[in-house]
Amino acid sequence: MPQPQLAGRVALVTGASRGIGRAVAQRLASAGATVVITARSVGAPAVQKRFGADQQVAGTLDETLSLIEAAGGRAIPLATDLEDEAERSTLIERTIAAAGRIDILVNNAGFADYARIDAMTDDTFRRTLLHYLEVPFALSRAAIPAMKAAGAGWIVNIGSVTAMPPLRPFADYARAGGDTVYAATKAALNRFSQGLAAELFDWNIAVNVVAPSTAIRTPGADQLIPDDYPTEDVAYIAATVLDMCHLPAAERTGRIAYSMQWPHDQRLDVRSLDGRDSLPPAEPPAWSHPAITGLAEWA
Repeated sequence: MPQPQLAGRVALVTGASRGIGRAVAQRLASAGATVVITARSVGAPAVQKRFGADQQVAGTLDETLSLIEAAGGRAIPLATDLEDEAERSTLIERTIAAAGRIDILVNNAGFADYARIDAMTDDTFRRTLLHYLEVPFALSRAAIPAMKAAGAGWIVNIGSVTAMPPLRPFADYARAGGDTVYAATKAALNRFSQGLAAELFDWNIAVNVVAPSTAIRTPGADQLIPDDYPTEDVAYIAATVLDMCHLPAAERTGRIAYSMQWPHDQRLDVRSLDGRDSLPPAEPPAWSHPAITGLAEWA
């Protein structure tokens, strides 16, 4: 199956210093895109407050840049703290200044600081909504004029299976709680993305959501995943994002796609992050949320 080709296109990937963002940036670059990578950490890992304490989380933009360039791709690092309104408000402008245009926007950066509702601070509540709803809104709004002028564009928001309601009877994990606010913002992101897809359909700008089918172990998520949990290879979600970034809106927009189900159903040839090697066919995990396979998709 032919692989999508993104030569001549510019993609902006937020949260690209590690994890899903880094993998997506690598895969888009291996498909030919010039990738503007952004995060707070450039040459040294960032320090952030999580679970009531300052923590240093592995990963830098310099490392992502090196991986992309070693595989023959092109990336441009732009340091940005998305919690800083001044930096956030100029990111699209700086992207266009650095790369000449913006064709693809991947809203991946996030903040996950789980807590039960009765124990959650106002700061954690506000930061969660900021990262998963306000930032995608602000960056999408800023990118839309350039995409309209170009006659095409692709926006991909990274979602979560937690947006699905907890299954009954409630499992121990659900009763223990902690992800309710995170999950609620991801559910809102799904609806935001589908509404934006409708608004931008006439301008050939596709808007889709891509989420892990279960869980992907990353430096940012490692504390939230049990050591014995069978996590997914990040290459599958990267392939799913790539597949959302090349077709006209009339052919693919308003979708909520999951990292293992989508490649399986579309029979994608999933490649390694450098684009060189084919990986085993995707197999949706038996323990993924049963509603994923029954999603009603608007095309």
